Amino acid sequence: MITLNGRFLTQGLTGVQRYAREITAALDALAARGEAPPMTLLAPPGASGLEAFRHLAPRTAGSRGGQAWEQWALPRAAEGLLLNLGNTGPLLAGRRQAVVIHDAGVFDTPESYGWKFRLWYRVMQRGLARRGARILSVSEFSAGRIAAALDIPRADIGVTLEGGEHILREAADTGVLTRHGLEPGRYALVIGTGAAHKNLGIVRRAMAAQGLVLAVAGAKDAAVFRTGEADAGGEVRALGRVSDAELRALYENALTLLFPSRYEGFGLPPLEAMWCGCPVIAARAGAVPEVCGEAALWFDPDTPDALGEAIATLATDATRRQSFIAAGRARAADFSWEAAARRLLGFVTT
Repeated sequence: MITLNGRFLTQGLTGVQRYAREITAALDALAARGEAPPMTLLAPPGASGLEAFRHLAPRTAGSRGGQAWEQWALPRAAEGLLLNLGNTGPLLAGRRQAVVIHDAGVFDTPESYGWKFRLWYRVMQRGLARRGARILSVSEFSAGRIAAALDIPRADIGVTLEGGEHILREAADTGVLTRHGLEPGRYALVIGTGAAHKNLGIVRRAMAAQGLVLAVAGAKDAAVFRTGEADAGGEVRALGRVSDAELRALYENALTLLFPSRYEGFGLPPLEAMWCGCPVIAARAGAVPEVCGEAALWFDPDTPDALGEAIATLATDATRRQSFIAAGRARAADFSWEAAARRLLGFVTT
């Protein structure tokens, strides 16, 4: 028996929760076909969306939510192996659990997190490793960094990878372009949060030199692109949070996805972009080279001029842009949520 930690069903949708939801959906599909061991999805009170995973015998337990539920109620109610998909797990479950840790960011890029969050994650993840929990991750890069941070052998960490085909699940909502005054092929897309390691400050000047609009999905306002200079230039459209249907339309009509992050545990936006036929310009850093291979146009994250040159290449050379689109689609086909779920099961059932 495997018990899935369903705490993610009470949380907002970020990359980690996306992974948890898509992996759980893939496991549900495998269970429906009789291709998975017995599993149950256990969630806190108030969890939404349990009905979407009916082949995993979903149920709730306990009377509280959050960390209290995960640390106290979950290990008492779980049967068999407890599988945690979102960076955290109950210390009380010890070695009868597996935990997917997506990156070692709280150790490697501490400036991107508040001190309370950083301290708790460091203490909890080190405690999980010391108590014998099986540690998994989503990329070779992350596995290596986690092994170093938690002082465990790299060979003991399984790598599941991720998928990106979910972005094609809904029809593209092209109304998002009209609402924000975006012309197809005349804007570059950034998925932005403003975290320090996302390295968004170098983007605006590079865009201004090309006379293109910068569309920022996920950012609350354009302030995350302030460079400290009096005139950074360039037009920025802050789109805020967008739906998957809107995001698909943004990918499909953008000149390119810009992904300047210095540190990524996987890099889901580039994979989504490649599924949608959007060429990717990315900093060669973190796990992103594992995801994109030679299907992206790379630049040095410490050299803003290199980013400008890469944007100019896609803006002026239609043949080369099409070659990156084709390469991206071929590369994306190597990643799927079903394949990731099967890899995950392979690690926890042997």
